[in-house]
Amino acid sequence: MRIILGVEYDGTEFCGWQSQEGSRTVQDEVQKAISYVANEPLQVVCAGRTDSGVHAFGQVVHFDTDVIRSERSWVLGCNSNLPGDININWAMETTADFHARFGALSRRYRYVILNRPTRSAIQRDRVCWHHQTLDEKRMSQAAHYFLGEHDFTSFRALACQAHHAVRQIHRLDVQRQGQYIIVDIEANAFLHHMVRNIAGTLMAIGEGDQEPDWVECLLTAKDRSMAAATAPAQGLYLVSVQYPDHFGLPVQSIPPCLP
Repeated sequence: MRIILGVEYDGTEFCGWQSQEGSRTVQDEVQKAISYVANEPLQVVCAGRTDSGVHAFGQVVHFDTDVIRSERSWVLGCNSNLPGDININWAMETTADFHARFGALSRRYRYVILNRPTRSAIQRDRVCWHHQTLDEKRMSQAAHYFLGEHDFTSFRALACQAHHAVRQIHRLDVQRQGQYIIVDIEANAFLHHMVRNIAGTLMAIGEGDQEPDWVECLLTAKDRSMAAATAPAQGLYLVSVQYPDHFGLPVQSIPPCLP
């Protein structure tokens, strides 16, 4: 049978999602926990691999097993064997045609910028601190140029292994909430560092270094070296993953504690 899990984690102390020999990763911790509950080695497939320092409220994974456990047992059993910076929020049995990665219709990320002269001691690992004043209106204007289907070569990491750089952004909103600037982005899929590279470019425009229509030039250029620096990982959250309705996955809401 195929089981789906909803996973939440604080990425601060992890070297990203994907298993790496000699490094602490979210995937390794989750696999150890479910293998303990199942009493057999199991491997998981995730909706989206996050980088070192990136957090998640709505990561989705699946795994296959012949072991019979209740959904409640998967959740409680895994959580009792997971460190405090990872939690399983829900579990459900599904059909064999569900696939956490290839079956996803879209993924939604949130990037949180603390925009004030002084850094935060409490949120140092959970927000991107930017001391220069940012104009969120200019950033919002620039965001419109990203919407739709484009070649995002200028916004992918040089080490990105994707076969092509064409992606479709369904939504990109920028808003200020007091000292915070919130960037919400949803797309069919993302390239390596794509969200952080977009955030870095939006911040350069918010500083006034470039005009909002600079985004159009960058998309046309297809040259990573022309865009702004990659924004820090600390402000990035995988919020939710959308699948066809007939699978009946729980709706993931953004916690009110996250600006």
